[in-house]
Amino acid sequence: MSLSQSRRLIIRAFAEREVPAGEAAALLAQVRVRAGHDLQREYHPPRSDEPAVALDQAYLQCRALTRQHSRSFYVSSGLLPREKRRSVRALYAFCRTSDDLVDRAGGDPVDALAHWVALVHAAHPPAHDPVLVAWHDTVQRHGIARELVDELLAGIAMDLTVDRYETFDRLWLYCYRVASVVGLLSMQIIGYYEGATEYAVKLGVALQLTNILRDVGEDAARGRVYLPLEDLAQFGLSDRDILHGVRDQRFRALMQFEIARAHRLYDESRPGIALLDPDGRLAIAAASDIYRGILGRIEANDYDVFGRRAYVPLRQKLWIVARLWPQYQRRGRP
Repeated sequence: MSLSQSRRLIIRAFAEREVPAGEAAALLAQVRVRAGHDLQREYHPPRSDEPAVALDQAYLQCRALTRQHSRSFYVSSGLLPREKRRSVRALYAFCRTSDDLVDRAGGDPVDALAHWVALVHAAHPPAHDPVLVAWHDTVQRHGIARELVDELLAGIAMDLTVDRYETFDRLWLYCYRVASVVGLLSMQIIGYYEGATEYAVKLGVALQLTNILRDVGEDAARGRVYLPLEDLAQFGLSDRDILHGVRDQRFRALMQFEIARAHRLYDESRPGIALLDPDGRLAIAAASDIYRGILGRIEANDYDVFGRRAYVPLRQKLWIVARLWPQYQRRGRP
């Protein structure tokens, strides 16, 4: 994808929410400055005594990482043709590794992310890193522009300094960067027709909102509250209530409100599946419905997102795929 094409995707994605052009790249530059990286020099990955990873092996390790960390994505991506399947699992591994740098960094997360951004932007990936080897090949194979990747990395960088969101509009930008952009990147791999962008953005926000609702307790343990403060206030709650694990009728009402919002986004995104290449529609429909099933599990757990992790059992995932299979076997342009 050319720079101008990726810029048009970003601009159209923000048709209803104005965001300064180039903000993502500027944010990443600030991260590197804070970590003391010299932005004037081209970055060259340090040499390593570790042996180089063969490309096929790199993709296999991305497959293993996907299976380990997201059974839902592993099942849905398994419905893609081999080459597309390999590439979207490399995308998942890249996203997961990038995110873990901030959430699970052993040292300074700013320095860890700055170093990672430099590696991602390097002309050649470190030959011993399977995720970067596979991701670099995916980027080259599908013509993915750096500008779109920077939007994703900027979303991860937001977790370094932002742990509260006043409004849902503010949260939308974060959801767009860490999830909708993943959808836009996936579109470059799967293939799509004109008009798919706005639906991909809404699906990404729905998926990330589902993550946020599932992980309320886990995020609170890190001192983060992603639920918009205006929504908390609407139901008589504060961020301190979330940090202290309050689960009363006010909290249940709040969760019902947010779950309804997520369902609306899933519904609004659905027509976009028909605008993907035919061999990718079943995989995305399955990913959407499997993740949407998490909302039902949260309700079944009486909104206990502090002590229980909601998940969709494998049997239900397979049932979802079987239910969708006849609908998405039709081929052809929408």
